[in-house]
Amino acid sequence: MDKWLTSLKTNTPQEGFELAIKLSQMGVQYTQPSEAIRNRLRPKYSRNANSLINVSQVIAINFHTVAAANDYWK
Repeated sequence: MDKWLTSLKTNTPQEGFELAIKLSQMGVQYTQPSEAIRNRLRPKYSRNANSLINVSQVIAINFHTVAAANDYWK
């Protein structure tokens, strides 16, 4: 894969949250590199409440990591 993550530093919490989402998406892409398979699975998990809650948890964990790296934007 191409190098895409050069820093966890962001200027604002909004940018940090967007980075957390990107980290989560890239985690999925790394673990399931086939775009065709991801696209085939998406309709199933996008309608499953537990799957959506799990996605939110992963994003929250990544946001916590980004926030800590940015000293919580103090």
